[in-house]
Amino acid sequence: MSAMQDYDYDMLVIGSGPAGKSAAIQSAKLGKTVAVVERSDVIGGVMLNTGTIPSKTLREAAMYLTGYREREVYGESFTVKQSISIKDLLVRTSHVMDNEVDVTRHQMLRNGVELITAEASFVDSHTLKLTEPEGRGVREVRAAKVLIAVGTTATGSDQVPVDGSRIFLSDDILELDKLPRTLSIVGAGVIGVEYASIFATLGIRVTLIDQHTTILPFIDSEIMASLVYHLRASRVTMRLGEKVSAIEPFDDDRGEHVRIELESGKRIVSEKALYCIGRTGSTANLNLAAAGLRADERGRIAVDPHYGTGVPHIFAAGDVIGFPSLASTSSEQGRVASCNAFGVASRSVPQLFPFGIYTIPEISMVGNNEQELTREEVPYEVGKAQYKEIARGQILGDQTGMLKLIFHLETRKLLGVHIIGEGATELVHIGQAVLAHGGTMDYFVDTVFNYPTLAEAYKTAAFDWINRVGA
Repeated sequence: MSAMQDYDYDMLVIGSGPAGKSAAIQSAKLGKTVAVVERSDVIGGVMLNTGTIPSKTLREAAMYLTGYREREVYGESFTVKQSISIKDLLVRTSHVMDNEVDVTRHQMLRNGVELITAEASFVDSHTLKLTEPEGRGVREVRAAKVLIAVGTTATGSDQVPVDGSRIFLSDDILELDKLPRTLSIVGAGVIGVEYASIFATLGIRVTLIDQHTTILPFIDSEIMASLVYHLRASRVTMRLGEKVSAIEPFDDDRGEHVRIELESGKRIVSEKALYCIGRTGSTANLNLAAAGLRADERGRIAVDPHYGTGVPHIFAAGDVIGFPSLASTSSEQGRVASCNAFGVASRSVPQLFPFGIYTIPEISMVGNNEQELTREEVPYEVGKAQYKEIARGQILGDQTGMLKLIFHLETRKLLGVHIIGEGATELVHIGQAVLAHGGTMDYFVDTVFNYPTLAEAYKTAAFDWINRVGA
């Protein structure tokens, strides 16, 4: 009996986010029969519908409408639109989301991937029950390989009365009826910090609360200190090292508000509150036990370096496997998992995955940071370039951006790239390429960069390193 007689599909992918899309297309390019099961009527997962694309487009709209990029030249009072509404912001967001969903659908269909709108759950390790929405039907399918890419949902709490009116999770913050004057954000992870900077740029008084005393500890500490400075300059109040004891909506003669009580006795009152203490894998309805799998307390699935789950033909990729939970890394994980599932050689270098944090200003990094190298007792020195030293920085009006390179003190090899400022998430890829090829400080000294560009910062930083070490 052939494989096609045994199974309906060579590969069944559960979830249509970046990991699922990438895995499905890779499998199809290998000549396999592939289906993607997506429980939502709209494909794209969190990336396209509630997370990456909406939040980054909201950020771009906020920066444009407030005139943020032009303030250094035209003054702090400069703005493109005097009174900005949530509708103004969502016009751009909706346009981009609709286009990206259409592009994603087209990419999968033209590669021969079948799209199924249903909720999947395991019957056994090869068989899945597909429950179509609105009672349209239930059927079972069998697959030789299965890839779980269901993503995550915002983590809630029984003690937090999320109502989508005054108290929101990150997945529904775009459903705001209007922009508030004040906003409290509980949780200073990537999502919380990104939204704090976006709403602060819109002129909203933001209070950021987190039980930890350090924000985003995986980011280079100097870059993080710079971001904290910018947040405070945007009038963000930070309550770090503070635990929340209660969150409740209340009404008074000023209208509807939210009260947040801290264990320290502090009380914070704001018009709206965003609760974002992390994300939980969307695995609750998969019936993992029937496939011989289990998820941890946050709904995440453990995988090996090949994205295998322990059940030989079942793989997992994307946010559901945990950190770093970035759209870019999820897409690569999906591709590699698909290759591994069918025994096709593939190469990926997770330690060289770039990180992009879309705060205002944005942050990006690749390679080691100073904290890591210090712990590992690696001899290094840094070279820095301030955007205000670079002609392009002056043209863009970014006087505060910085690029920092870390080189090995003896071999002169590049060890890490850390950037804060305009274009950081684009600029980092130059350093990523040099890192991947084991390049040294000399590459940047010898290379001619277009003028005027932000890329010149690499050469400036390399010369700064030479000045520091006397090389």
